Amino acid sequence: REETQGEKHLLEQDALDDMNPSDRFRKDCVLFYCPEAEELAKKIASESDSLQIRNRHCAFLASFHSPHVIFEQLSIIMALPRLFIGSFTLVLPFFPTGTAERMEDEGDIATAHTLARILSHIPLSRGGPASLVVFDIHALQERFYFGDSVHPYFASGVPLLRERLSRFEDKDNIVIAYPDEGAWKRFHFYFDDYPELICTKVRDGAKRIVRLKEGDPNKKHVVIVDDLVQSGGTLLECQKLLATLGAQHVSAYVTHGVFPNASYTKFMPEENGNAKEGFKYFFITDSCPLTVKNCSGRRPFEVLSLSRPIAEALLT
Repeated sequence: REETQGEKHLLEQDALDDMNPSDRFRKDCVLFYCPEAEELAKKIASESDSLQIRNRHCAFLASFHSPHVIFEQLSIIMALPRLFIGSFTLVLPFFPTGTAERMEDEGDIATAHTLARILSHIPLSRGGPASLVVFDIHALQERFYFGDSVHPYFASGVPLLRERLSRFEDKDNIVIAYPDEGAWKRFHFYFDDYPELICTKVRDGAKRIVRLKEGDPNKKHVVIVDDLVQSGGTLLECQKLLATLGAQHVSAYVTHGVFPNASYTKFMPEENGNAKEGFKYFFITDSCPLTVKNCSGRRPFEVLSLSRPIAEALLT
């Protein structure tokens, strides 16, 4: 006999109920990207079973690493939602003005707020406000810099580090260290099952010296965790301090390896198991594509790709 409309509906509902939740809410996505992010875009595409063009959901993978490239990317970002797409997501792994989130003197400009205001004017698509995916933004209060016409989603690359730590030969001898209390506040809840160290910066005249505030690095593999590195002065001082205090190995992780003026060249690899000579590992993600090109294959650097978490954010 022929199925009634009600029976057909029940069969379709049963099929939905049997589906894995991640498959049930999976959606096809058309991914646009800037030239600098091509390698990461290809990795994101490889994480999906299919990325078919069905005019349902569009995303743009951006890299605002230089003021010279921001305008041309903004032109595409502002145009896509007007092309009758179902919904729109901007993936900006590194929010470059995140460290300029406050004013210290009258006349200072908080450029983190400026960029947030610009992105808050992304046009509505047929699905409503745009989504914005950012990894480990420098200050969580920057969420409130965005207007109601964009929905920011703040993800983290730290779970990638945790997975990598689980494969260390000395995984039972790891201690997590933070270069300052700000980093501890941001990331300590990711490492409840690890011993921790906290460093602090103190002024000595015109200099800022790194000292150990809490914990014992003696005979431990210490992994320093922070959101980003630029010149690297603080991380280098932490490494020297921890090695002097008896750390067996010192490694580091940052989500964003900015490294202006090729400052990555300051970071030397550990040789012959001597922590005083350098870093055992220095983990970065591919949030800054130009850095990845410079550091790939160069000890002590190892790149942890954001492709999987970005793909999950886009396709579920």
